[in-house]
Amino acid sequence: MHINNGWLTLAERILSPNIDDRPEGTAIDLLVIHNISLPPNQFGGGHIAELFTNCLNPAADDYFAEICGLKVSAHLLIDRLGAITQFAPFTQRAWHAGVSQFSGRERCNDFSIGIELEGLEHHPFEGAQYERLRQLIWSIQAAYPTVGDVVGHSDIAPGRKEDPGRAFRWEFFD
Repeated sequence: MHINNGWLTLAERILSPNIDDRPEGTAIDLLVIHNISLPPNQFGGGHIAELFTNCLNPAADDYFAEICGLKVSAHLLIDRLGAITQFAPFTQRAWHAGVSQFSGRERCNDFSIGIELEGLEHHPFEGAQYERLRQLIWSIQAAYPTVGDVVGHSDIAPGRKEDPGRAFRWEFFD
């Protein structure tokens, strides 16, 4: 996997409007792993991309009516089959972390890359997702040598977030 001007060359690109510039001079040094399924407990259907591009139809599902006004994104999504979609170049800030803190620094969106795995906290992730995530981590760290820590959303927003959850196998990366 190669990264060119902040874009992963093999990923499908769908640009999210929910991004902006990182603070000047801010090094990217953190990867944040998330999970998402839309509607909850369902996979596939393209609804994650709709959410990240502000195109979610509130009439399509009761849950969509609750969340359609959210302005969120991530840099990357790895679906259940291991396919990757990129919604923001790594050089820009995606809106994935919310209120967050890591090692005494707040606003983790400023200095992190957010990777969503299609999945649930309590449901096993697929081997293809772990393999793609491993490849992504290597590629990102090669392109951005300042990236060292890989954490879950729960690590930067404890008590507020649980993802990637108890089903995520951190030992896969040891």
